[in-house]
Amino acid sequence: MLALGRIFVIFCYFLVVCVAGMLLCLFRPFHPNNVHIISRWMGKTSTLLGVEIEVRTPESVKSLRSCVYVANHQNSLDLFTSSMGVRPYTVTIGKKSLCWIPLFGQLYWMAGNILIDRKNKGKAFNTISKTAAKLKQKNMAAWIFPEGTRSYGRGLLPFKSGAFHTAIAAEVPLVPVCVSNTENLIKLNRWDNGKVIITYLDPIALVQSDKVAARDVMAQVHSQMKQTIEQLNQELESEKTQAQEDLK
Repeated sequence: MLALGRIFVIFCYFLVVCVAGMLLCLFRPFHPNNVHIISRWMGKTSTLLGVEIEVRTPESVKSLRSCVYVANHQNSLDLFTSSMGVRPYTVTIGKKSLCWIPLFGQLYWMAGNILIDRKNKGKAFNTISKTAAKLKQKNMAAWIFPEGTRSYGRGLLPFKSGAFHTAIAAEVPLVPVCVSNTENLIKLNRWDNGKVIITYLDPIALVQSDKVAARDVMAQVHSQMKQTIEQLNQELESEKTQAQEDLK
């Protein structure tokens, strides 16, 4: 019964957010801060799912405006969890097929997000150049999932190089974003579904000469993010165990 009621409420809230977002975008289409505002609205769905979201942002990131964020991509729930961590003046980069999702696809496009055709390498490379130029011109940030697909509990997957080349071309820092495990975390028939931690790591400065060592930088960031995600998962598991002990 709880699951059915929750699905209904979430669906209604999702529609309200999409309509409100479309109205916002009609008044200021492609504005660089639309995504941040709408993401915060979407992120409120986590409360309806019974999930607490904690965002940890170091001072080194709070002072940034233009950069490339790279975050782990777990499942479709990222829309309601990771979205709470999207910072002001940040757009995301997503696949072009998202446009065909009724209402949400049109909202995603009008909000100012950048769409890429992953099947066409030539167009994808051109998108990197355009994204880099946009970051410079509008002094904004891009949020990219470097794995290129959802991991579905398989851990942090290998990275693709697009995010790193974008940061180098735009001459902006790269900021890793680590989100604790959400796979199999949420049960719709359970009131309390625990906690998700979103942690920003310190910015990594990249320069044009790093083009040669892009793979080394990718390996370094992948290792750093993997370690941090594991630490977050262990921390949450310890909190859960302690809470269970306190109830005894």
